[in-house]
Amino acid sequence: MPKKQIYMDHNATTPLHPQVKKALKEAMEVFGNPSSLHTFGRRAKVLVEEAREKVASFIGATVEEIIFTGSGSEANNTVLNIITCRAKKCAHAWPDEAEVITTSIEHPCILETSKCLQDKGINVSYLAVDCLGKVSTKELEKMVSDKVGLVSVMMANNEIGTIQDIKAIAEIAHQQGALFHTDAVQAVGKIPVNVKALGVDFLTLSGHKIYGPKGIGALYIKKGTPFCPLIRGGHQEKGRRAGTENTLGIVGLGKAIEMRKKEMEAEERLLRRLKTMLKNGIEKEIPNVQFNGHPFDCLAGTLNVSFDGAEGEAILLYLDQAGIAVSTGSACASGSLDPSHVLMATGIQVERAHGSIRISLGRENTKEDIEYMLEVLPKIMQKIRRMSTVTQKEK
Repeated sequence: MPKKQIYMDHNATTPLHPQVKKALKEAMEVFGNPSSLHTFGRRAKVLVEEAREKVASFIGATVEEIIFTGSGSEANNTVLNIITCRAKKCAHAWPDEAEVITTSIEHPCILETSKCLQDKGINVSYLAVDCLGKVSTKELEKMVSDKVGLVSVMMANNEIGTIQDIKAIAEIAHQQGALFHTDAVQAVGKIPVNVKALGVDFLTLSGHKIYGPKGIGALYIKKGTPFCPLIRGGHQEKGRRAGTENTLGIVGLGKAIEMRKKEMEAEERLLRRLKTMLKNGIEKEIPNVQFNGHPFDCLAGTLNVSFDGAEGEAILLYLDQAGIAVSTGSACASGSLDPSHVLMATGIQVERAHGSIRISLGRENTKEDIEYMLEVLPKIMQKIRRMSTVTQKEK
């Protein structure tokens, strides 16, 4: 067992906040179905609606505009599949063959759903990004037309942390009559998000990225926006998402949001200091590195770095042996030999993409954690590079 256990993979998931654990324990005795009219059901319903109010208030929405889902992925699937709905009650002014625009750096739940839409005959266009992971608004202006029914652009990227100008992008979509959705799973709870100020029609968030439980997400749907349920059945969530509500998950999400409201600003300052310390230390101690993503418009706790002459998978495993958890910028660990689609979209070389890791910091990380990382990472890189057959070029 390593002498330390340090978690630096918060973009993948986060540990439960102590206050969330407490709220979950207290709510475990409230087992009634929120749809039931008796006392047991009403108690559960109160908890669900209290959490809905917390989520809505945090992002500047009304309670009627929030529905709970089983995950961020479900919420994203729900939005993209609206384009296929032709139910009379959901009739919308978009063309019968409405098109979709998204980006090349979206989360797989958006990209895979987009492929499914294409298989159904719907035209999907993919907006490119620059070397820093930024969407070009000028390029979007060229692509969007009155044939486009939906534009979906993520607010903050999960791999490189780049933050998009969602307000400007939404305005461009609306100019041509398209609806606009943003996957804000990595953004909500990390940066200020107000749906009214941004002008979005749909917004996705998730509990387990903000120290809440897994298996719970939420979808903002602007009042008056056309909508079709992805999951049909009962009348839950006012007929917009069938299935008995996950009361415990919803309570946990509500408490996580409550704690984000209290702690987000201070945490952002802490993470930015820690990331700067880590970045400067890596630059000083390890030659032939490249940092990926935008240097300023980026999540405070996300640092994606490529190491020449190394495989990200090997770096990850050696760090794990030292008690440090990070993720790889390559998809190799999931059984694929393809490098990260996000890094490839920024124009990075394949070899460099394969040599990338993502370090994502969270509320419990400390200066001592960074010092330990800077103690072990240079030694690991020396060891890996000595074994590597890849010739490194001096800077």
